[in-house]
Amino acid sequence: MQRKLTAILSADVVGYSGLMEADEAGTLARLKANRRDIFDRLVARHGGRVFKLMGDGALVEFSSAVAAVSCAMAIQEATEAAERDRPEGKRIRYRIGLNLGEVIVEGEDIYGEGVNVAARLQALAPVAGVAVSQSLHDQVKGKAPLDFADMGEQTLKNIEAPVRIFSVRRSDGEVPTVESPSRLSICVLPFANMSGDAEQEYFSDGISEDIITDLSKVSALSVISRNSAFMYKGKHVDLPKVARDLKVSHVLEGSVRKSGGRVRITAQLIDAATNGHVWAERYDRDLTDIFALQDEISQAIVGALKLKLLPEEKKAIERRGTSNPEAYQLYLMARQYRDTGNSGSKRAADLSIRLCRRAIEIEPNYAQAWALLALLLANSKLYFETSREDGSAEAERALALDPNLAEAHAAKARVLNRNARYQEALVEIERALALDPDCYEANREAAIWRTAQHDYLKAIDYFERAASLVDSDYYAAGMVIAIYQAAGDLEGAKRAARRALDRIEKLLANEPDHGSALSFGVNALLVLGEDERAKEWIDRALLLDPDNINMRYNLACALINQGADKEAGLDLLEALAGRAQLEAVNWWKVDPDMDAVREHPRFKAMLAAAEARLAEA
Repeated sequence: MQRKLTAILSADVVGYSGLMEADEAGTLARLKANRRDIFDRLVARHGGRVFKLMGDGALVEFSSAVAAVSCAMAIQEATEAAERDRPEGKRIRYRIGLNLGEVIVEGEDIYGEGVNVAARLQALAPVAGVAVSQSLHDQVKGKAPLDFADMGEQTLKNIEAPVRIFSVRRSDGEVPTVESPSRLSICVLPFANMSGDAEQEYFSDGISEDIITDLSKVSALSVISRNSAFMYKGKHVDLPKVARDLKVSHVLEGSVRKSGGRVRITAQLIDAATNGHVWAERYDRDLTDIFALQDEISQAIVGALKLKLLPEEKKAIERRGTSNPEAYQLYLMARQYRDTGNSGSKRAADLSIRLCRRAIEIEPNYAQAWALLALLLANSKLYFETSREDGSAEAERALALDPNLAEAHAAKARVLNRNARYQEALVEIERALALDPDCYEANREAAIWRTAQHDYLKAIDYFERAASLVDSDYYAAGMVIAIYQAAGDLEGAKRAARRALDRIEKLLANEPDHGSALSFGVNALLVLGEDERAKEWIDRALLLDPDNINMRYNLACALINQGADKEAGLDLLEALAGRAQLEAVNWWKVDPDMDAVREHPRFKAMLAAAEARLAEA
């Protein structure tokens, strides 16, 4: 057991539950942006290390007490300045506590009284303020331009001796303005579908996403993520307000009209400071020119911003997974069905698989299509037992074609996770996240990996990130409910349940027989105390989608974990045990939903029987 003396920073968002209830998607997006642009950046600048994220909070270690308090003040000042245009009750604000004390180090995690004191101080800190212990105060006093106000000795929960606490402020009392961005920044709003056909939405979304991807390859330009930009999809937006909210210098908006073999794209670039047009253009082209057109738009934006496009950046923009417009459209359609159903619908999964296979027939070297096919096959084998293919060959093909494709590494990780090859899976997950931190599949697999290791706090963080990346996602949004419960955060579980239920109800309005969504909804309803409605949904799910293996397992999880009817849950599980594949049994062994029956004789017997059957096979 390793011990050391270190400075610990504990931060927590003030009134997080209320902010989430008022505007869940907006709050998550703003908190993510704050962490990326302010919190994580300033922690790194001051030599700190975030060792634990907890939804709306974080724990950070510093080797220097002066660096710790300087970082805390910088975070508060930058956050306050970034939020000053928002109404008082809607601002993101932190309480921060700091302590210098002895801690216990286990791998990447840190425990002990030194951490506990910092967390207790954080709860006592002023809103948007910083509270420090006397041990840290004594190390910092006179070494930084700070004033300390003595808050007296306080008795802290589960801490034996009272602790003297001080609040902190700058000696000059001034709050510096947020530093101006060192480079130009842009938000690409989702292009409007003007085709007169809602089915063409996949195409306009695909164009928007590809322009975001292209511009992200320009080193001199900061580009807002797809997730943050698509929050404004289908909404009438005030462009200057969008720019202020996202802190960008420019906004790009446009529309797409596809008809037959022709496509019309209009685009305009707005300067956020003046609300004036920097550049605007309309393109009428044959669909066969779509890739050249995307290159032309991206390069026109770079030119309008007077940026220098490096030769390797130009090559990166022009390098695409396929040069075949038909294969490209099929891939976009496959991705739309995958996103809409999260692959929990057999109908959506089968359509996505068929479209991917057709895209690959047309363009055999299309790495993105191979990666998506791998993910879909891995899910279908586990969820529907319709194929012996697990996606491993397809993932390897995608990696051979493009070793820098995050989705391909995530697909391989999915296969390895399901086969309990966790150390190998971790290598692929880390590579995928390094290539694209905003990859939904990579964050989802990271969450599953952390769950299998019983590292629930980090699993929550990855599931939350995945849920925020796709606003229609119900899988990560639903899975994280049980992880909050496993971590002992019942309020977090209820908050997650409300979000998941909202997404599921929207999906069921269009697909009332979506069994997987219904099963996740049952769990959410039970967490929220809506037992009668949950029973109705169980009957509905079993009636409308009786062959959905994933749905039946999820219903069993809900009944067992929420204590609604453990025996009925075991009945559902027992009906699956005789046919469960290795991937499913591997998950039963680590799923926290099964902890409530882990020692139950029926569960132990069915697990042993399933393992014996699989070993014999």
